[in-house]
Amino acid sequence: MLSAAVAQNQAPTHSAESSNGQRASSDSIGDPSCLFCAQYPGAGTLRRVRLRWVDLVVGIAIFVLLYFVIQASEAATTPLRLTDVPAAISTDPANLPYYALRSLLRMFTALVASVIFSFVVATAAARLPRADKIILPALDILQSVPILGFQFVAVIPLITLFRGSSVGLEAAAIFAIFTSQVWNMTFSFYSSLTAQSRDLDEAARLMRLTKWQRFWKVDVPSGMIPLVWNGMMSFGGAWFFLAASEAVTVNNQSYALPGVGAYVAAAVENGQLLRVGYAIVTMAIMVLGVNFLFWRPLVAWAEKFRQEDTAATERPRSTVLELLSRSSLPRLLGRVFGPIGRALDRVTRPFGVAEHPLFVPVIRRRVLDAVVTIIVAALIVFGSAQALGFIGKTVGLAEFGTAFGLGAITLLRVIVILIVATLIWVPVGVWIGMNPRVSRLAQPIVQLLASFPANFLFPFAIAFFVASGVSLDFGGILLMALGSQWYILFNVIAGASAIPTDLRQAMESFGVGRVQRWRRLILPAIFPAYITGGITAAGGAWNASIVAEVVSYNHHSYTATGLGAYIANATESGDFARVLTGIIVMSVFVVGINRLFWRRLYTVAETRFTL
Repeated sequence: MLSAAVAQNQAPTHSAESSNGQRASSDSIGDPSCLFCAQYPGAGTLRRVRLRWVDLVVGIAIFVLLYFVIQASEAATTPLRLTDVPAAISTDPANLPYYALRSLLRMFTALVASVIFSFVVATAAARLPRADKIILPALDILQSVPILGFQFVAVIPLITLFRGSSVGLEAAAIFAIFTSQVWNMTFSFYSSLTAQSRDLDEAARLMRLTKWQRFWKVDVPSGMIPLVWNGMMSFGGAWFFLAASEAVTVNNQSYALPGVGAYVAAAVENGQLLRVGYAIVTMAIMVLGVNFLFWRPLVAWAEKFRQEDTAATERPRSTVLELLSRSSLPRLLGRVFGPIGRALDRVTRPFGVAEHPLFVPVIRRRVLDAVVTIIVAALIVFGSAQALGFIGKTVGLAEFGTAFGLGAITLLRVIVILIVATLIWVPVGVWIGMNPRVSRLAQPIVQLLASFPANFLFPFAIAFFVASGVSLDFGGILLMALGSQWYILFNVIAGASAIPTDLRQAMESFGVGRVQRWRRLILPAIFPAYITGGITAAGGAWNASIVAEVVSYNHHSYTATGLGAYIANATESGDFARVLTGIIVMSVFVVGINRLFWRRLYTVAETRFTL
C-alpha cells in the first residue's frame, strides 16, 4: 500500500517534469535564453521584461494624466492679488476645455480629502469608546450646515492664511466642494464598520492583527462597496454646488475662479442660453468620461471585496480595469510602494493589536458616559452663548422667529421630496442593484442624471415656470429634488448589490414569492443603506434649498418663501448675523429630525438588519 502511494505521488512529478521540459523546449524555439532557464529554473527571474502594447497604452495614459494635473495645479497655485481676480470669467466657448480641467482638479482634490476624512473620523467613531457620542452629533450638525455657510465662514481665514492671494479663493472653493461630499461618505463608512459581521471581528482577534492591519485588511475591504457607491454619489452631488463654490463673495466683493460652474453662472446672468448649452454638453462629456475612466473601473474592482459563499453569476465589468489588469505597470508600482506599506506595518505595531474589551463594568461605563456628556454639553452651551450674544446685539433674538417660520415651509418641501423619492427610487434601485447586467448598462445613465448639476437647467425651468404660471414656491420642490433624490437611489443600489448571491439563490430554490422576498430579504437587506441615503438626501435637500429658492436669470431674480432663500439673500448682502441665524435654525431642524427620527431607524438597522 505504501509503495503504491509513493508511486502515485511520483508519477505526476515525472509527468510534470516531462511537460515542463516539452514546454521549455517549445519556448526555446523562439527564445534561446529559455534553454538556460530550463536547466536553471531560478534564472527565469533575470529575463528582461518585454514591453507589450498594453503597457505602452497605460504608460501613455499615465503621462497624459500627469501632464494635465501638473498644468491645472500650476495654474491653480499661481498666486494672484485679489484685485486681479475678475468678478465674472469669460464666456468664450473656446475656454471650456481649460475650465473643465480646473473644475475636475477641484473635484478630485476634494474627493481625496473626503476619503481621508471618512477613514479617520468614521473609524474613530466606531472603534474608540464613547467617541460616537461626540463625533456623530458633530457630524449631524456639520451636515446640516449649508455649503454657502461653510464657504462664507472659511473664505476670509483662508485668504488670510495665503496672504491675500487667489490661492485662498481656490482653497475656499475646494473646501466648499469637500463639505458637499464628505458627510455622506463618512456616514457610509461608519455604517459599514458598525454593521461588520462578528466573524470578521473574531478572525481579526484570533490572527492578532494590529490596528493598522485590521483597518486595511478587514475594515476597508468590508466597507469598500458602499464607500465606492457613496463616493460616486457624493462626487455627483458636488457638481450641483460647483457654480456656488467657484463664485466667491468677500465683503460684498465677488470673485470668479476659472471653471465650468463659474462659466455657467456668467452665461446665465447674461441670458446667454446658447453658451449655457455649450456648458451642458461639456458637463455631460465630463460626467461620462469620469464615469468610464474612474468610477466604473472602481465599481468593478470593488467587487473583489464582496463577502459571500457563492460567486455571482455576473459581475460588473470595465474595459479600463481589464486593460490595467493586463498591464505589468500596476504590478511594478505595487513593488515600488510595497516596502512603504511594510514599513508602516512595522511602525504601527507598538500601538497594539486591534481589540477592545468585550466587557466593561457598568459603573465605569456610566461614569465615563457622564464625563463625556458634561464636556459636550459645556461646549454646546459656551458656543450657543457666544452666537446668541452676537445675534442679540446685531439683529435681535426676535429674528429667530422669522427664521423658524421660514424653516417650517422648507421642511414641508423636504418631506414631500423624501416621500416621492422613496416611492420612485427604492424599486428602481433594487432592480438595478440586483441585476449586474442592468447595473452595467444603467450605471452611466444614472451617473449622468445624478452627477449633472441641476442648477445648469434652472434657466430653462424658470422659463417654463414663468410661461406656465407656476410659482417658485411649488417649482422649488422640483429644483430641490433634482439635487437630493439621487442619494436614496445610489444607497439603495449599493445595498441591493451587496446582498449575498447565496441568499438570493436560496430564495429562488425555496420558491419564495415576490412579496415575501421583498419582506424577508430585500427590504431588511437594503434598510441600513436606505437610512444612510435618507439622512443624506434630507441634508442634501436642505442644502439645495439655498440654490433652488433663489434663482437668477437674465438679470432678474426669482425668490421662493423659505429658509434657503433667507440664507442666500443674507449671504449675498454680507449680513453675517442673519447668515448665522439661518445656519443655526437649519441645524436645529436637521439635527432634531435626525435625532428624533433617523437615528432611531439607524439603531433598528444596526440591531435587526445586519447581514
